[in-house]
Amino acid sequence: MSERTVHLDADPRDWRCRKIRVRPHRWYAAVELDRDGYVDAASSGGRAADLPALFTDAVEKVQAAAVDRLWYDGYPGDFSWSSGSRWVTLPVPYTEVDASVEALRVAELDHDYSGLAALADRLALPVDDWLAPGERELVRGVDFHSSPGVFLRFLRGKARRSGLRLNGRATAGSVWVRPTLPPAQRQLREMFPEQYSGWVDRWSGHVESDDAPYRPWVGGRDQNLSHRAAPVRFRTLQPSVSSDCQCGKSLKEDWDGGREHADHHARWAFGVRVPKNLDWLGDLAVVTTQSPIAWRRLVYKVAKMPQRENHYDFRSWSHLGEPEKTEDNVRAYLLKANGYVIGYLAAHDTDHHRPWDLVDESQFGEADDTLRPRIDLVWVADAYRRQGVGAMLVQALADDFGAPVADVSWSTPISRSGQQLARKLSPDGIWVS
Repeated sequence: MSERTVHLDADPRDWRCRKIRVRPHRWYAAVELDRDGYVDAASSGGRAADLPALFTDAVEKVQAAAVDRLWYDGYPGDFSWSSGSRWVTLPVPYTEVDASVEALRVAELDHDYSGLAALADRLALPVDDWLAPGERELVRGVDFHSSPGVFLRFLRGKARRSGLRLNGRATAGSVWVRPTLPPAQRQLREMFPEQYSGWVDRWSGHVESDDAPYRPWVGGRDQNLSHRAAPVRFRTLQPSVSSDCQCGKSLKEDWDGGREHADHHARWAFGVRVPKNLDWLGDLAVVTTQSPIAWRRLVYKVAKMPQRENHYDFRSWSHLGEPEKTEDNVRAYLLKANGYVIGYLAAHDTDHHRPWDLVDESQFGEADDTLRPRIDLVWVADAYRRQGVGAMLVQALADDFGAPVADVSWSTPISRSGQQLARKLSPDGIWVS
């Protein structure tokens, strides 16, 4: 499927024209209603352009159902969308693209939200039935269609969010489940009913019927070591511990059991694995905006590491379109070791600099218009820090430009670790821009 745009107003060339864009991704398509220019024009004319509450509610139901559907189908990642007055985004399966476009069109022009409601109903999954109390076998092709392993992982995430313990096992063509409610989760929901509105305990008093299916034994311990065990006692404490990891992700367990965090943390600690389709002939690769797309995509992937770690709004590399030549010679230096990209430096050339003596709170010197290479960002994988990798990257930038390392300019503000690196390379002062 190619990217396409559907215009909702008479003149598609008018900047105020509302439009619906369809952007294909690997697992799904993003259908976006663009009202940006329309909202600006309405605001300048003193008119309100907010979405009606019924529109927003219908959109959020579709988004929730679509996200569950895509995770159920095996999509391993996260989503980003909007339901504000300027943009409305629906991440939907490809089979629902045309219906999503029509539902958004009718909702925007005719204020008819039945199409969105029908779309949400079609995408909705019988999660409540799957997590109903009791031992049962869910058969592939009858109760679900994704692979048993993917389906079981999805169910575990939904059960965890509901406070349930899912005793599940995937076989070649089915998934066995027995959802139960731990006493601690029941107590939590009874103590804070306002946080769990509409919650009903269907599991505590459940008794298996005589004709309940029997899960085949597949080996393991033949002795129940928890028989007649005393229940664990719980107390409420509020430890003042952080929920943020140094890699930039949250320590709170996600729907996928923390696998995404583990993958990201491994890349942050050891570096980003070098793709097999790249012939890396040396240790250091200099990637420009005119390099092949595989190299530019690798830079974009590596740039995610410092973005997450330092909570930047944007990545330091965004050149993923057609090859283009930039006036300021934007480039990235990638250092490889042990099959991983362990060091990353983003840079460009500029002629706006001021000297700085690296003394805290001291003023910058007079402006200088000499063309110099400027460091936008330096990042090193955690396992390789404090081993001279950052200094090696800065020296490579200086050598590539044909200037001493003291002539390299540093972008401001400079982080504490960046100042330490700058003092090590140029103790008498640096250029900043």
